[in-house]
Amino acid sequence: MLNQRQIKTEIPGPKSRELMQRRKGAVSGGIGILTPVFVAEASGAQLTDVDGNVFLDFAGGIGVMNVGHSEPRVVEAIKEQAEKFTHTCFFVNHYEPYVELAEKLNSLVPGSSQMRSAFFNSGAEAVENAVKAARYYTGRDAVIAFENAFHGRTYMAMSLTSKVNPYKKGFAPFMPEVYRVTAPYPYRCPVGRDCSNGCRHACFSGLDEALVGGVDPGNVAAVIIEPVSGEGGFIPMPDEFMRRVREFCDEHGIVMIVDEVQSGFARTGKMLAVEHSGVEPDIVTTAKSLGAGMPIAGVTGRAEIMDSVHPGGLGTTYGGNPLACAAALAAIQTIEEDGLVERADYVGERTVEAMHDLQNRYPELVGDVRGRGAMVAMELVTDAESKTPNKALTGAVVEHALQKGLMLLTAGQYGNVIRVLAPLVITDEQLQEALQILSEAFEEAASAV
Repeated sequence: MLNQRQIKTEIPGPKSRELMQRRKGAVSGGIGILTPVFVAEASGAQLTDVDGNVFLDFAGGIGVMNVGHSEPRVVEAIKEQAEKFTHTCFFVNHYEPYVELAEKLNSLVPGSSQMRSAFFNSGAEAVENAVKAARYYTGRDAVIAFENAFHGRTYMAMSLTSKVNPYKKGFAPFMPEVYRVTAPYPYRCPVGRDCSNGCRHACFSGLDEALVGGVDPGNVAAVIIEPVSGEGGFIPMPDEFMRRVREFCDEHGIVMIVDEVQSGFARTGKMLAVEHSGVEPDIVTTAKSLGAGMPIAGVTGRAEIMDSVHPGGLGTTYGGNPLACAAALAAIQTIEEDGLVERADYVGERTVEAMHDLQNRYPELVGDVRGRGAMVAMELVTDAESKTPNKALTGAVVEHALQKGLMLLTAGQYGNVIRVLAPLVITDEQLQEALQILSEAFEEAASAV
């Protein structure tokens, strides 16, 4: 097997180091740094840096590149649209790609209800506008969110997010009328219940208790939930739990918002992760891999909710930009034509096998392997009994992998989860090599602990 990665210099190389110095003098220090590498070009599941080093990509632009970097159909669609016009603002001068994309997303959301869509620029904007629509429709104020949730960095989205550092540290006060409740976390369940057996006790009681000690149900506009928590550590919501949330919302006239920003567009082995549970959401938020790298986000919801808002109540200058709409249509076409929904299951199965192998060899350090489809992660601990988060080992594995030519990301409340968001177009050979690098990086990092 030919090496798919090529490391020619130290990492970071001299050109990346030079650019990093320029970055420090020009870019806000508040912008994070996950790797010290500057990219020159990318294709499929490979990144080439400015020093000529070729990396295998298990980060995918944080879940944006499900169809791969520089997918030819996406690139061609952007070029064709750019030659026609690049912007008008949709509510000033309309254009067909916006309408066509809305029709497509309306057809993808599960359920029999008639749907409507609106487009924005980021996942956080989608969440903000989903909450606006839910509040307007219900005439209520409160929103319930879950532990381990991440919904974005704008003020409402940040208020819904449960992790303080780095997302909320120093930015208070947050938006009022946000109530947080317990979320399923099988590996760290305080009562040791097995979610696969339909446990309805510890986690779901948080919702009922919120209506007793926190907020009147008649003032709750929405419950927002990720089918698989993203930044929270790739924790799948059990299907039974999702269905119970649906029942809870129906019982109290609450809008159920499903956040598919990271889990959507084939990542979990379904076009949308909510399909696994059979739940019909009221509103779905999408972004990331919707645009294959172009900035676009969607809010797709039941017509009576989305149409309840007065004209002009929803909107943004750049939202649904024609280039982004063209890219999104091409990305969805690629997913459907190339069987990437099915491919996600294969990529996930191979990744889980590799992580389970590490867990079998290092049972004291790999506490949990979990995920859905190709949204897979392993949680690292200091020992199996205490389950103390092992952030140091996690960071060391990521660094060793980078030096060997594999881009990895972390996640979790304690930064002790290694997650995989590889482009679904990754070849079998690239996947095999990347997983071998992961194994070698873990071995080296574990031996140094």
